[in-house]
Amino acid sequence: MPLPAVLPPALAALPMRHKVPPPEQLRAHILEGRSWPVALPVTFTPFASAQPCSARCVFCSETLRPHGSGRLSASLRPGPRYQEGLARALAALQGLPLGISLSGLESTDAPEWLLGVLDVLEAHERHPAGHVEEKVLYSNAAGLCAETSGGVLLPRLARYGLTRVEISRHHPEAPRNDGIMRFRPGQPVARQEVFEAAVHATRGHVPVRLVCIVQRTGVATPTDVVDYLRWAVERLGVTDVVFREFSRLHGLYQPNTTWRTIERDRVPIESLLEPLLPDGPGSDFEPVDVTRGYYYWNARLRWRGQCSVTFEASDYQDMKARHHSGVIHKFVFHANGNLCADWDPEREVLLRTA
Repeated sequence: MPLPAVLPPALAALPMRHKVPPPEQLRAHILEGRSWPVALPVTFTPFASAQPCSARCVFCSETLRPHGSGRLSASLRPGPRYQEGLARALAALQGLPLGISLSGLESTDAPEWLLGVLDVLEAHERHPAGHVEEKVLYSNAAGLCAETSGGVLLPRLARYGLTRVEISRHHPEAPRNDGIMRFRPGQPVARQEVFEAAVHATRGHVPVRLVCIVQRTGVATPTDVVDYLRWAVERLGVTDVVFREFSRLHGLYQPNTTWRTIERDRVPIESLLEPLLPDGPGSDFEPVDVTRGYYYWNARLRWRGQCSVTFEASDYQDMKARHHSGVIHKFVFHANGNLCADWDPEREVLLRTA
């Protein structure tokens, strides 16, 4: 996503990190006899879809249906030879430095599936050419609670060497959050005390970053941002928070309830960031740097010297253009056995393992 045409003065002089390499720095990699240019850094996602998600977030991108698409990856379920296919896909990527991104639906809802995936990923790393640089789990914490699978999953994730868990919570108050995340009946993590205990327990094993998707019905103002940060630091002991805007959709997706919610409830990230930027000494927010990724940009600040705070915006039109460009920016292994350079399980297919 392009940066704003004019950066606020407090950001304009900051160091700029570029995550998209120039053409001469692309890495060539052979897949199925064809040489592909790969933009590094690149992440690999074993898309989690072993069962329906424990939450039904009103903005869930996995329910957006692109024009002309077939089955969504979220609707696919892994078969009995899934792990064999996953191992084959990773073997095809040996020699490339990968970031592991555990996302899709909720990975921790299916602990047996997740434990099996971790075993395959570790086997890949044990190979001399199995290079892994970063390992991130994206979670709503449903399976990290003591009441569910936390006692099994947290020690295992720590042994795996997880870089961090990015835990989603979109308002500090459980009723407001549940109006957004809509946990299924009986999910313990919907309760405030259970969620907070799960975050503390997770922090005892791996670093935690809190993720808040800003929206009209949740965190929508600069004051809301500060209230969320105070809760994160003082109640949860978390010192890393990201506020993300709904991705820009343009005309890529068929209008449905999710699409209408995103368009209706969008809060532009600049409307939160700019009022919080310092206009002199003594501000609670200290700008650190700006990053430009292949379909997103963000600004990182420090809040009261205690917490790293990132404000981020992204653009799915930019993402799709990159994915269809012939240069690989992303690897996704879908439950149908396809290794793709896109989130669609039948587009940009690089390898079929089933």
